[in-house]
Amino acid sequence: MKSKSKSLSEPQFLELLQKVLPQATPDARLASAIYNQVAQEIRRINQVKSLEKFCAEGSLPDTKPATIAEFQGSLAANFGPENVSLTPTEAGDAVTVEVTLPDRQIKDRIRIKTGPEEVEEVKVPHVPFPVALPEDPELLWVLARREDFGPDEAARALAVIEEEFWESKAGQKLLRDRVEKTFAEFIANVPAAALAERGLKRHYKAPEPRQTLRRLVPGEAAKG
Repeated sequence: MKSKSKSLSEPQFLELLQKVLPQATPDARLASAIYNQVAQEIRRINQVKSLEKFCAEGSLPDTKPATIAEFQGSLAANFGPENVSLTPTEAGDAVTVEVTLPDRQIKDRIRIKTGPEEVEEVKVPHVPFPVALPEDPELLWVLARREDFGPDEAARALAVIEEEFWESKAGQKLLRDRVEKTFAEFIANVPAAALAERGLKRHYKAPEPRQTLRRLVPGEAAKG
């Protein structure tokens, strides 16, 4: 099996360049000048990539003079103060960035954060939730419930979901197609979203003490 070749990293490339330049030219000053010029160009390429990534993914908190000055100072350290120009847009929703390089000019925009950062929703893990019917306690359906959702609460929710499913268009169609109104058919046909909305899943891998379902009496579903 052939191994895939890997490209050289920046330090590896510069180390190789430093090794081969003296072999390519006996002029030590020329070799040093070439090395320094190549290293400077690599740094510039990386600085441009970082700027482009920040413009695409980052933001500034506002367009206050202090904020603009701080951002301009960080760019000036990389590209030189005379080569950097920042101009807030009239709408105040972004800042235009212009960087002048020897071989080209970069023009981009960095957005202004207009509201609080979105807080990533913490996902609650699921745990096993085996259930059985009173008429057949030996037959288990290994479902899953959210960890913060107690077994009794999950059982009530599941009973409500089943009641609502058979009253839905999908459930009524199954009944018209002579599908038997059973818990097995309900589990097989209920949309996963209907279970997920109430913190349940259709299946799980690991066992847990089973939960025997209690059938709802008429009108109890509405209370749930």
